[in-house]
Amino acid sequence: MSHAALFALLSGLVVGLSIIVVVGAQNAFLLRQGLRGEHIGTVVLLSILSDVVLIAVGVEIAGAAQARWPWLTELFRFGGAAFLAGYGALSARRAMHPAALEAAVASDKPALAGTLVTWFALTWFNPHVYIDTVVLLGSLANSQHAYRWWFAGGAMAASTVWFLGLGYGSKLLRPLFARAAAWRILDATIAAMVTAVAVTLAVK
Repeated sequence: MSHAALFALLSGLVVGLSIIVVVGAQNAFLLRQGLRGEHIGTVVLLSILSDVVLIAVGVEIAGAAQARWPWLTELFRFGGAAFLAGYGALSARRAMHPAALEAAVASDKPALAGTLVTWFALTWFNPHVYIDTVVLLGSLANSQHAYRWWFAGGAMAASTVWFLGLGYGSKLLRPLFARAAAWRILDATIAAMVTAVAVTLAVK
């Protein structure tokens, strides 16, 4: 693996984690499923596959657009750097005003169909999912040119690691992320890493 490929892979991993590791409806739902032990394998697998498909679609769409309009390459690069810098600022702001990730624990276990309907709505009816995966990650991946699939692979790996960890490690994560201080540290780390990627992307 070349240095450029490794950089693209690690950049995709960092950016992917920075986007997915947030206090949101989908993450709260997965945490709740893990705590209850409700169809967690199915939900985790579908979440991973959804992200993989959407990221791949984003890479192809962005790549086709750049082939037709070459000037989009620089636009995506600087636009992506600006977005990441802004996202880093938002992460720094969240670090100063952290929020705990909460999930209720219930004794009854709903049917798989009901769980899947809820998951589908939180995933595929959520516009942020398309913005983050298809638009943002697809564009940033293509800014790596020949190494775009290395970047995409890193982003896909980030989704895989996070969903597996959140789903199957939720009972261990629950006491930790119930504390606002844990999210403060996490968001501060994300802010630093994303800002570093943004600077590197802008000056390459």
